[in-house]
Amino acid sequence: MTAKFDRDFALLFTVMLTIAAGNTALQSVLPAIGRSLHVRDNAVAAAFSVSALLWVIAAPLWASRSDRRGRRSMILLGVGGFAVSLTLCGVFLAAGINGWIGGTAAFLLFIVGRLIYGTFGAAAPPAVQAIVAGRTTREERTKALTLLGSAFGLGTILGPAIAPYLLLGSVGGIEIGLSGPAFLFALFGAAMFIAVLRMLPNDRSEAAMDDPGAHGAANAYPSIGGQSSGASITAAMGQHVEEVGFLDPRVRAWMIAGLVFGHAQAMTGQAIGFLVIDRLHLPPAEALQPTGIVLMMGAGAALLVQWGLIPLFNLTPRVMMLVGLVFAAAGCALTGLATSLYGLATAYALASIGFGFTRPAFTAGSSLAVGSAAQGSVAGKVTSVNGASFVLGPSIGVGLYEFWHSLPYLTAGAACLVLMVYCWIALRPAAR
Repeated sequence: MTAKFDRDFALLFTVMLTIAAGNTALQSVLPAIGRSLHVRDNAVAAAFSVSALLWVIAAPLWASRSDRRGRRSMILLGVGGFAVSLTLCGVFLAAGINGWIGGTAAFLLFIVGRLIYGTFGAAAPPAVQAIVAGRTTREERTKALTLLGSAFGLGTILGPAIAPYLLLGSVGGIEIGLSGPAFLFALFGAAMFIAVLRMLPNDRSEAAMDDPGAHGAANAYPSIGGQSSGASITAAMGQHVEEVGFLDPRVRAWMIAGLVFGHAQAMTGQAIGFLVIDRLHLPPAEALQPTGIVLMMGAGAALLVQWGLIPLFNLTPRVMMLVGLVFAAAGCALTGLATSLYGLATAYALASIGFGFTRPAFTAGSSLAVGSAAQGSVAGKVTSVNGASFVLGPSIGVGLYEFWHSLPYLTAGAACLVLMVYCWIALRPAAR
């Protein structure tokens, strides 16, 4: 790789990191904002469910469009949509915090800002992938795209980790407070937009430099607990000669498994901010750091599995799925019963260890179930299932939470146990 490409790659890596971190940072503080504005918990979850739905719909369309309309323009559209969305979200939340409008009105307007993120934020990741794929040799491409994908996963960790430190006081007599992360990440997004506009070459004028067969693929919605599974990378590199449906007998059991454990993970992750507030009996603003600790423990545990334990033990996808579901079931149930910060953090980390096994098991098992001609199609299905889990999962989890605080975690644990029995029967042993 040339020095020029290294500079461009660093810029594209930062774009992916910013888009994911900004979304998860806002997710981590929103339960506290909702409680401060006296908004129902399920309205908070709905704001992200709507955004995730639009992301799932728009991402494949943007991936296709980037190959025809230019990759840099799609990156600018995605980063611009990200910055505009967070700016509007910050304005509407600040209006509610300062009492200019009611809490319900603030959240209805906040959802409008989230619609912009879900629609346009999805444009950047596939275009970033396509540029990197087009400027690397086939030997370099896997390593480069994997490193790029890690930026998206790293962003889902850094967002909640730094969000508590982005709270602002009063500016010009206006209370910013909990809306600070939205404003500051909007500034990061604006800086990325300017950097891409000034530093990234127009790919149309450099078409001869790119591999004409290179393309990007839709990424799953960046969310708390939604660590990268590698499916998007496979979709960007794999052949798409044979189309495989969700109910194809070769992958049907894997798709069911991905949908069930994905919803279990989304349910528990979205409700964790509310659980920290209620179990530790904290004012909303004081719950941000404990929430960040719990989320960092979970993310670190998942990465330990994916980067350490899986390569060390070289397990088959079926075994990874079964082992992961046992850990996830135990961790989810214990999280629902925990009453201290230590208990919440360790139990959530245990659940994350389980999901750290199941996500790559889902990707690898689906891939190994079909031939080389269907790799692109199957990887696209895996990404769709991963994203779909964060459409209804958060709203289901928070709805159960409003009924009884332990219910989403006990339900998720029970679902993982039932799924483990199903996977024991339905999944065929496969290669490592």
